[in-house]
Amino acid sequence: MTERWFEDLPEHDPDDPEAVERAVRRQERANRRRREAEASPGASAGPELPDPAEPGAGAVAGGRGRPRAPRSAGGGRRRGPIVALAAVVVVALVAVAFLFALFQPFAGDGEGEGDPFNLKIPRGATVSEVGDLLADNDVVPNATLFRLRAKLSGQDSEIREGDHRFRTNMSYAAALDQLASQEQVTKKLTVTIPEGLSRSETAGRLATDGVPGDYMADTAKSKLLDPQDYGAQGRARDLEGFLFPATYELKRGSDSFDLAGQQLAAFRQNIGSVNMNYARKKNLTTYDVLTIASMIEREVSVPSERRKVAAVIYNRLKAGEPLGIDATIRFAVDDWQNPLTESDLAVDSPYNTRTNAGLPPGPIGSPGLASIRAAANPARIDALFYVVKPGACGEHVFSETLEQFNRDAEAYRKAQEAAGGSPDGC
Repeated sequence: MTERWFEDLPEHDPDDPEAVERAVRRQERANRRRREAEASPGASAGPELPDPAEPGAGAVAGGRGRPRAPRSAGGGRRRGPIVALAAVVVVALVAVAFLFALFQPFAGDGEGEGDPFNLKIPRGATVSEVGDLLADNDVVPNATLFRLRAKLSGQDSEIREGDHRFRTNMSYAAALDQLASQEQVTKKLTVTIPEGLSRSETAGRLATDGVPGDYMADTAKSKLLDPQDYGAQGRARDLEGFLFPATYELKRGSDSFDLAGQQLAAFRQNIGSVNMNYARKKNLTTYDVLTIASMIEREVSVPSERRKVAAVIYNRLKAGEPLGIDATIRFAVDDWQNPLTESDLAVDSPYNTRTNAGLPPGPIGSPGLASIRAAANPARIDALFYVVKPGACGEHVFSETLEQFNRDAEAYRKAQEAAGGSPDGC
């Protein structure tokens, strides 16, 4: 065995002990390198296992008996920069989205959509409270971004209290401009009251227009006008007929009480221009003239017929005939929209001019100046009846006898049947 061992050693001098020792060490190093090469990845044979009999054999990783898994060279170091770059991209995208939402570069003029509406900014409201109010009413998309935009632009201190006009989906910049506008704060509210409306109709119109107050209560009576001074003779229950129809401007903070005051003042100013001489000769007071004028407003579509309709009313009063004007019944039942029913036509009311002769107790609305003048000075004709003329845009046919009226009414009925509805359209 010693000879074989010596045969495997590199060339050396067997008689030189030091040479033998060096040869042995070289051989050991060569064997070790060969074993390591065979155990490396890519070797045709699997890794050489240690001999269990050798001391410490298999004692890998502190003697636990399990070999360590090989580590991939540089894998962790390559993933780090990629993760960091992805994080930077995400942050950049979030920042861009935030800036777009805040400054709204594609919002156009930012004036919003739909019809403008009033919105009141309370006194002392903070920019946060204003933002919440605008967002709740769909003026701006986000209250927080509105507050931030207001602070960045320096307009958070320019917000004015009071009524402002907004639209839905406005830009933050446009909404802030509106809030800072002095014109919006001081702008007056314009209210138009058409001729002939009753108090209840006007009250509904004011509610729609956003005029505060209780119009019905505000027009029950007033220190500014007493119906007795115009010949009401105790018949007036309220100020119906005296609330002059026109277009009015209300200052900021005004209500229905202020409007009623303006209407009464306008009535006093206009009624003095009406010549009441003819009416007085017929024993009619100014209050009676207002009552007649209020019925004319409801009956006439063509202005030139006002005095003719007034003449029919005068003539029927003289004859003691019921007026038969259904608008008075509508006033009694307070229904100006739906068709009148049989029970409506028979309603037990002094305003039912089908069942009661003479004038109703008072006006059924507030007439305009043209109808008041027609009621005070009717046409000089003998007509007692009138009926709508078919296809004549609201014109009437006037007649002096019942026979002629019946023929006119039959012609209207036939035209109505042929048209399948109202034949008085243009």
